[in-house]
Amino acid sequence: MDWTARSLHSVWHPCTQMQHHEQLPLVALSHGQGAWLYDMQGEPYLDAISSWWVNLLGHAHPRINAAVKDQIDRLEHAMLAGFTHAPVVELSERLSAQTGGVLGHCFYASDGASAVEIALKMSVHFWRNTGLPQKQEFVCVSGSYHGETLGALAVTDVPLFREAYGALLQGVHVVPSPDARSHTGSDNCSIEPAGEPQVEPEGAQKAAAQAAQNLEQLLQRRSDRIAAVILEPLVQCAAGMVMHHPSYVTRVRELCNQHQVHLICDEIAVGCGRTGTFFASEQAGIWPDFICLSKGISGGYLPLSLVMTREAIYQAFYSPEVQRGFLHSHSYTGNPLACRAALATLDVLASDQVLQ
Repeated sequence: MDWTARSLHSVWHPCTQMQHHEQLPLVALSHGQGAWLYDMQGEPYLDAISSWWVNLLGHAHPRINAAVKDQIDRLEHAMLAGFTHAPVVELSERLSAQTGGVLGHCFYASDGASAVEIALKMSVHFWRNTGLPQKQEFVCVSGSYHGETLGALAVTDVPLFREAYGALLQGVHVVPSPDARSHTGSDNCSIEPAGEPQVEPEGAQKAAAQAAQNLEQLLQRRSDRIAAVILEPLVQCAAGMVMHHPSYVTRVRELCNQHQVHLICDEIAVGCGRTGTFFASEQAGIWPDFICLSKGISGGYLPLSLVMTREAIYQAFYSPEVQRGFLHSHSYTGNPLACRAALATLDVLASDQVLQ
């Protein structure tokens, strides 16, 4: 029995209707190098999707390989409750420095959906700790994708993923997307030979302003109950790489400030340099209250995610009372191997001037 047959017999593959593999064969991989994956017969496949958007610098990158090999002989894993280690401390410090210290505290997990869950829980718990326990609602953007665990799925607006689990999901407010293509009239749009609209900046800004106005109207009515707005800054990836003008993110930050609502920026897919700056939020000239990172943060090597947040939010949990603490954990939180891979990734981004 070959590897594909053995896999279909024993592995339930993710985000897949398994019966489709009766017609669409699996590809059994042997190894990867650079931008290429190789099957068991040595045939190359261009990894154009970056292995689900996680691989930043190519497979088998020598500097990331070396960092992980070095770390595995030092400390492969230890629980982060009651202990710490050099890789997680250094990674937290370096990421905080990327924000100028504005987001000075990092809470770790293993995947993007878990990071979103942490940000949602942390926001609601913050309001509870500060005397506003009624602030338990969330706002997401039409077409948004934030993960498939129950909290993350609640703020995901993709019917295909939600339909079977609707009874389990918290109700949320869905506001219109700032999709730049929603203003593509003849005065601001031309048609390329392939038939795709070419959106002019004025149209993108109009779309951003209109979407922000819709959010403002909701916050005016409901901010006393809303804990946070969550969005993917600049690009809604799962919606079809739907792009919006940075002015939308800037305006949402202003509205959240005005209405005492947290802003969560889900940079799981768009962070780590994918939009040209390390954080996509930088292009809007703002810092949110929470940034969620995963995917590219470890260079695509190992499961790692984290939530970055502000000192004021951290201090709301800092108390002798146990129940005021953020009592959330994952077994592999802050894994040293993953953190070393992330540090090596940051080193390569800096030394090779990838973002310049």
